[in-house]
Amino acid sequence: MEAPRLAHTMSSPTSPCEEVIKNLSLEAIQLCDRDGNKSQDSGIAEMEELPVPHNIKISNITCDSFKISWDMDSKSKDRITHYFIDLNKKENKNSNKFKHKDVPTKLVAKAVPLPMTVRGHWFLSPRTEYTVAVQTASKQVDGDYVVSEWSEIIEFCTADYSKVHLTQLLEKAEVIAGRMLKLSVFYRNQHKEYFDYTREHHGNAMQPSVKDNSGSHGSPISGKLEGIFFSCNTEFNTGKPPQDSPYGRYRFEIAAEKLFNPNTNLYFGDFYCMYTAYHYVILVIAPVGSPGDEFCKQRLPQLNIKDNKFLTCDEEDGAMVYHHAQDVILEVIYTDPVDLSLGTVAEITGHQLMSLSTANAKKDPSCKTCNISVGR
Repeated sequence: MEAPRLAHTMSSPTSPCEEVIKNLSLEAIQLCDRDGNKSQDSGIAEMEELPVPHNIKISNITCDSFKISWDMDSKSKDRITHYFIDLNKKENKNSNKFKHKDVPTKLVAKAVPLPMTVRGHWFLSPRTEYTVAVQTASKQVDGDYVVSEWSEIIEFCTADYSKVHLTQLLEKAEVIAGRMLKLSVFYRNQHKEYFDYTREHHGNAMQPSVKDNSGSHGSPISGKLEGIFFSCNTEFNTGKPPQDSPYGRYRFEIAAEKLFNPNTNLYFGDFYCMYTAYHYVILVIAPVGSPGDEFCKQRLPQLNIKDNKFLTCDEEDGAMVYHHAQDVILEVIYTDPVDLSLGTVAEITGHQLMSLSTANAKKDPSCKTCNISVGR
C-alpha cells in the first residue's frame, strides 16, 4: 500500500502545506526534530513508549520514488496509527524544522503494511542524495500524538531517468524539431593543442571521455557514458557547418558515413535548454555490439536511423543521404575512438563564441518545453 501521493499544483490563497493536506488527506503538523526537541505549540503529547524503527531499508529507488521498510519491537506495536518520515536533501539534513509556509519535509502517513512507497516529484529529484529518519506515532482522541524516538538516519540517492522518462523527453523534443535539412559531415571543434596531443599520445586517434553533467539532472548518460562529442548542424543558407564555435578554432571534419551508417545504432540521450530560446538534443551513435551500444541499449530509447525527427541516414540512388533537424541544436556523441586520418583538421575563419558552450551547462528547470513532470 502506498503512502499518499503528493499534489502536483498548489494555488493561493491556500498555503502550500494546506493544499497538500486538502488534496491528499495528509496530516501536516509541527514535529519533533531528530533530537527529540519539540517545536512550540507542536500539538504532540509527551513521549510515551512506542517501538522505535530500526534496521531501515530503502529499496525500489527511482528518480522520484522509493520504498521504505524497517523492523520494530512487538511491544505496543498495535498502538501505532501513523508513521512520521523526515526526508531531507543530504546537504540540508540539519535544516529539518517544520516551517508552516514551506513545503514540509516531514511526511505523515497512516500506518500501512511495510514496505511503503513514498513518491512525489515536488520534493524528490533524480540523482540526488537524501537522508531519511522515521518515528512511529499514536494519534490520541484529542488529536495529539504520542511519538517514539527518531530512528537512525539513513542516506540514499535517487536514480536517473528511466527509459519511460526519457521517452517523455523524446516526445517533447519531437514537437519542436522542425523540418529536416541535408548534411554531409560531422565536425568537432577543439584547440590546436588537443589535436597535437591526440597525435603525439594517442596514436592519432581521438579517445572517448566521460560525458560532463550538462543537460537534464536525471540524464543517465551524464558522468557515465564515454564518447566523443560531434556537431552536425548546418547553416540554412549554405548547407555547410557554421564557421563560429565555442570550443576552439580548429575543426575536425569527417564524412557522415564514416560515423553513422547501417552498422551503427542511434539513441536519444537528452533534451534541454539553458535559459535561452533555443534547445539542445543529445543523440548517441554507437557501433553495433560495442560497449557504448550495450550501455545505451539498457538505458536510452533507440531511434530508427532511417525514420526519426532528429538525424537520419538512408540510401538514395546507391548513395547514403543524411538529414538533421533544423530547429534544435544537435549534440552527437560517438562512443568509439576516431582516427584523425579519417577526416581533416583545419582552422575555422569565424569567432569563438564562448556563450554557446554547453560544458556542464545547467538546464532551465522552469522551461515548459523541455521539462517533464518528475523530479528535476
